[in-house]
Amino acid sequence: MRRCSLIVAFAFATAALAGVAGVDAQAPRIGKPRPAPAGPTTMPALPPATLDDSLNIGGDDLTARRSNTRMTVEVMVNGRGPYRFLVDSGADTSVVGLRIARDLQLPVSTPVVLNAFTSRNVVDRVKVDELTLGATRFRDLHLPALREQHLGGQGMIGIDALVNQRLLMDFEKLAIKVEDASVPVKSLPGEIVITARRQRGQLILTEVKADQLTLDAVIDTGSEVTVGNRALRDKLIGRNRGRLFKAEATGVTGVTMDLEMAIISELRLGPVVLRDVPVAFADLPPFEVFGLSDEPALLLGTDVLEVFRRVSLDFRARKVRFQLRRCGSTGVILSSSATNHVTRLSSTNDQSCRR
Repeated sequence: MRRCSLIVAFAFATAALAGVAGVDAQAPRIGKPRPAPAGPTTMPALPPATLDDSLNIGGDDLTARRSNTRMTVEVMVNGRGPYRFLVDSGADTSVVGLRIARDLQLPVSTPVVLNAFTSRNVVDRVKVDELTLGATRFRDLHLPALREQHLGGQGMIGIDALVNQRLLMDFEKLAIKVEDASVPVKSLPGEIVITARRQRGQLILTEVKADQLTLDAVIDTGSEVTVGNRALRDKLIGRNRGRLFKAEATGVTGVTMDLEMAIISELRLGPVVLRDVPVAFADLPPFEVFGLSDEPALLLGTDVLEVFRRVSLDFRARKVRFQLRRCGSTGVILSSSATNHVTRLSSTNDQSCRR
């Protein structure tokens, strides 16, 4: 079987654990992630979101750097830095690296259950007085502290810092733009909207199709690979297991697991059509957290997102826009492909390639 290795980030903090000492004023003593006790993880459904082909984001440009297919931005922690943080739209909590926690002597806070991409663990948190992203400041945060080698950066920006922001990720110019979502949007004519919903801030598109099968898709900028659950695998692959090959994924807590992968004939994101797309399959903790374990669902990773010129996310208004690099059909090689397999990218509407 063919194999490829992937790094994925996903951090969903569900509940602080009781009976643990409070903030420690000394240098932080941060333990390793340890298995979490059994407990409910499903979150209730939240109001709908929309995909909007006219979404236009202003705000400040932040120079981005590529970490494989994912993007990092400069962040200040307690006035120190800048540090390179991975942008993860699938994580409901931001994270600081262990080196930052130790160098700044951030006080240890209560631990939390973290539902990562490949595991569910109890992790230690630290108290951050102020985290600065562009012109926006977030105060009095309690964030998990994890190893940088598993994060893909010196830290991670999650939904807690993005929920009231608009975020534009420009993969062509390697730039990220952040804007306060309370600022009125400058709309462009020719709007196309696809109904979706939001789960704890994450954007979940509901009118996505894989080989004509309608499914839910979470926008996850922290994962290098697009992953479907086993319900999707069973619908698309059935008994034809010869289509599957193996990939290895490592989550933010350092846990590695094997994923099955296959080439999907067609993936539709609104008016955008991708053909012959490599997709991994596994019943990961995020699917259970979002209540997506039983019906076909997808975590849409940066292997797919990076083929677009721009991806715009309005977390407050629950809108998403994809913009192609050019009109017409284009051949691309996704980073998650184990070979030089070509994926075809096209659109049924010119708004998707409008600049």
